[in-house]
Amino acid sequence: MSALERFDSPLTPLREDVWAASTAHSNVRYHLQVEAEPDSLCRVLNLFALQFLTPHKVQMKQQDELLEVEIDITGLSWHRAELIAQKMRNLICVDDVRLQSAHTL
Repeated sequence: MSALERFDSPLTPLREDVWAASTAHSNVRYHLQVEAEPDSLCRVLNLFALQFLTPHKVQMKQQDELLEVEIDITGLSWHRAELIAQKMRNLICVDDVRLQSAHTL
């Protein structure tokens, strides 16, 4: 496939959560504490990229040797949001992950 063919094809639709197909999608906010290393933020955001998801808001600030990161994303079932949070917890650079639903934002 050439580069021009990729631009002519329609965009990929959002991936369905087959484990929670009947569950409504919601807005989710992730609160993370991550080691302040050059690749830490990329590792976290890659978990979304691998599933063709784009967060609509990312905030980060450094406090001593940690990065305080907030990531807002829409269109996830709670089940899928929890799975992504668990994958974040498995990253060696991540110290803490908290998940917040949209209605409490």
